[in-house]
Amino acid sequence: MVQSFTPRQRKVRILATLGPASANPEMIAALHRAGADAFRVNMSHGDHEGHAKVIAAIRALEKDTGRPTTILVDLQGPKLRVGTFKDGPAELAKGERFVLDIDKAPGDAGRVHLPHPELFAALEPGTRLLVDDGKLVLRVQAVSPERIETIVEVGGRISDRKGVNVPDVVVPLAALTEKDRKDLSFALEQHVDWIALSFVQRPEDVAEARRLIGGKAALLVKFEKPAGVQRLEEILEIADAAMVARGDLGVELPPEAVPPLQKRIVATARAMGKPVVVATQMLESMIVSPSPTRAEVSDVATAIYDGADAIMLSAETAAGAWPVEAVTMMDSIARSVESDPDYFRRLHFTKTQPDATTADALAEAAGRIIQTIAADAIICFTASGSTARRVARERPNAPLLVLTPKRDAARRMGLLWGAHAVPTKDIGSFEEMIAKGKRMALRHGIGTAGAKLVMMAGVPFGTPGSTNVLHVATLTGDELRGYS
Repeated sequence: MVQSFTPRQRKVRILATLGPASANPEMIAALHRAGADAFRVNMSHGDHEGHAKVIAAIRALEKDTGRPTTILVDLQGPKLRVGTFKDGPAELAKGERFVLDIDKAPGDAGRVHLPHPELFAALEPGTRLLVDDGKLVLRVQAVSPERIETIVEVGGRISDRKGVNVPDVVVPLAALTEKDRKDLSFALEQHVDWIALSFVQRPEDVAEARRLIGGKAALLVKFEKPAGVQRLEEILEIADAAMVARGDLGVELPPEAVPPLQKRIVATARAMGKPVVVATQMLESMIVSPSPTRAEVSDVATAIYDGADAIMLSAETAAGAWPVEAVTMMDSIARSVESDPDYFRRLHFTKTQPDATTADALAEAAGRIIQTIAADAIICFTASGSTARRVARERPNAPLLVLTPKRDAARRMGLLWGAHAVPTKDIGSFEEMIAKGKRMALRHGIGTAGAKLVMMAGVPFGTPGSTNVLHVATLTGDELRGYS
């Protein structure tokens, strides 16, 4: 019998980060049941052996459920981080001296290793070091080639490999570090679906990553630096998707500058037909609490109203005490927002102008047909996934069933708004397209007897990028008779 699986009861996708609290098969399965559509593997932490086990567990889960499950590997990028601490987290008090040096020995409350020689050359007395997304502030007093002496201006807890930002100086860093290149090679060997590129500043950074990936995975760019946002359109033109990484943006920029940038990045990505993820501190209080704050719920809802394709959980699922509850809560917020009668009207505040292509024209037409005749679903036959992305850009008020002969294309749909992707054998004729579309709609609960289905495909069949057929069919309800 053909394996079928129920569509999610929401359009926005949920991306859950895996870590110490969730990197085991049982917890991954629990997060998936709670609503996680995609999983993020953060290369800033852990080793290749551990990551390989996590990836294997996700693929085993996919085999058990039949639902294509997305794996995103997030490269660390030229992120500045402190080293490790001998006795666990250290407390830094305001006014105390703290040293960052080249000594690789584990640190304590007085010093820590800083494995970035670029900083020793770039910093000057008086400049600031922001640690752990700006929670701690250190003021540089003196710099030598071997040590940076600072005074703690804002104290707090510091722990292993916390990030360091230097907003007062420009530090020349390579787009892909040596570690990134090794991690990228590992990720491609594991056949992951998405590669996330961190701290993107120039289109050239993206072009280099795309060259190294060689089409073996899709490429998502993270907007974490103001320089990257300044070249937003140029960068997105080369990339496959975007992420609003609010943590580092909020450190590099005043907090009040981040919400307008979030809306700009989401709107631009949508207009360009590129999936966009909103990330960082979405339900942060659920790291330690079983319920979020009302402000956090509102924040998640805003991202959904703006039309983000996916919303991401970071430490909430990677290291928090309530990972399953965090996914469940995000799923509940999404379903509540999307049931709002004004949801689709608000979505279309962002205008998406189709390109002057047949495929774009048909995708826009499919959305209009849904409105005009109250059709029940859109069914896309696609090899590359490009047709599905075009349709999703229109944000249609109907289920989107994506049928593809390529499992990797189906897996990449885990970050695409509204897409219910199903790997299936390719079609060879118009008649087969209609028959198969009807059967798959019934099999996956997309429609019942009398439902109108808008079907899209390309002729000749099996040719990527050739979408040129749009057809409206009606279900009789007995199309599965004789099929197991």
